[in-house]
Order: sequence, then structure tokens, then C-alpha cells
Amino acid sequence: MSATRTQSPEETERLGEALSSALQTGDVILLEGPLGAGKTRFVMGLARGLACKARVRSPTFGLVHEYHGRLILAHLDLYRLDSAEAAGLGLEEIAQRAALVVEWGEKLPRPWRDDALTLKFALGGGDQERTIAAQAAGERGAALLETWRRLVARGSAESAA
Repeated sequence: MSATRTQSPEETERLGEALSSALQTGDVILLEGPLGAGKTRFVMGLARGLACKARVRSPTFGLVHEYHGRLILAHLDLYRLDSAEAAGLGLEEIAQRAALVVEWGEKLPRPWRDDALTLKFALGGGDQERTIAAQAAGERGAALLETWRRLVARGSAESAA
């Protein structure tokens, strides 16, 4: 598992923005972690990196929000659902036309987690500090994880300079 720390919401967003360049239609990114850990801020960065114009907001009550840019980003929030309910969201159709980023990704039905990048967010020591641990399953998940590792290494090198 590869982990990094961010010191501000803006830094968390920048990681999302940088990772967006690797996204393709059908990709799945699972976001896990407690409320307030930075998951939606990360999605804001993904959307900005994809040149999506709409304002990103937490989809807790809407369940699925779509943002249109270089490609469609489908932002799902499964906080209020269980796996069986999540299966009824029409994921197959959404994945045919969008990249999926799923908050509370651990609630996504198993087959969807078998080829995904998982980012686990944890609150850090300071008010704004977050730790983000990354792991992958499947071929596309592994490709996204490799991109993630390069981004984190580049960010660490820039911080040290």
C-alpha cells in the first residue's frame, strides 16, 4: 500500500487534479474514509483536472452527480446505501460513458472493486492534515496506482527542493 500526507484541502485537490490526466471512461476510483476526511475535496480536483465546469458538491442525497469535461466524471456517494441498493444504481450504463469515483467505495458491489484504484483517507494530526493510502485491484487499478505513485513521488521531490 502506498501512502502520502496532504497538509491542506488545496493539496488534496491538487492530487485529484493531477490524477485526472490518467482517467479513462470506465475507470473506477473508490474513496474510503470518515466524514470530513477530504474525499469530496479530492473529487473537486479530479473535476477541475478534467475541465468540468459544474461545481462539485457532495452527492450524499443525490447519490450520483455527473460532471462533463474531457470525459464524464460520475461522482457517487454510497454513504446511505448498502451493497444491494448500490447495485441498483445502473452502474453498468454509467461506466459505459463515464469514469466513476465512488465515496464510501467499500459499499460498492464486489465485482466493481475488482478492477479499481482504492484511496483510503484518514484524518491526520493537524486540522488540515490527511493521510491517503492507495491500493489497486486489477489491471486498470494497477495502472492508476502506478500513476498515483509517480504523482506522489514527484510531489515529495518538489516539497524537498
